[in-house]
Amino acid sequence: MAGLSELYQNVILEHNRSPRNYRVLENANREAEGNNPLCGDQLTVWLRMEDDVIQEATFQGSGCAISKASASLMTGAVKGKSRRQAEELFDRFHRLVTGRLEPSEPETLGKLAVFSGVSAFPIRVKCASLSWHALKAALDQPGKIVSTEQP
Repeated sequence: MAGLSELYQNVILEHNRSPRNYRVLENANREAEGNNPLCGDQLTVWLRMEDDVIQEATFQGSGCAISKASASLMTGAVKGKSRRQAEELFDRFHRLVTGRLEPSEPETLGKLAVFSGVSAFPIRVKCASLSWHALKAALDQPGKIVSTEQP
């Protein structure tokens, strides 16, 4: 199992060093900001949607390795997905990082399964899920600011 943990760690570190889709999306028609005051993570997620399908997804901001890697992998995972498919992916990912996913379900998450170990560190759940909550806000209430902490 150590080999798998090392692989997961390497994927997270690679996406932190060289995040995919890390830029402002000039022609976005959806956007939301995310803030995790406990860790200092702050990011914005931009979407370009056509006919209820995410054509493009990008993000930009600063944060810990888990937060940035999660946003990087998320933006790639939701491209080409319908709003409903993206919401279902959000739900599965959230259950993964909170330890509530069924044993067979990580297979349905592809590379996102690298975050399975996050559930053992509750404070890191907020880091891993911040970009996902911003994605959900961009889908539901464009322009909204989401926070991992309630005011």
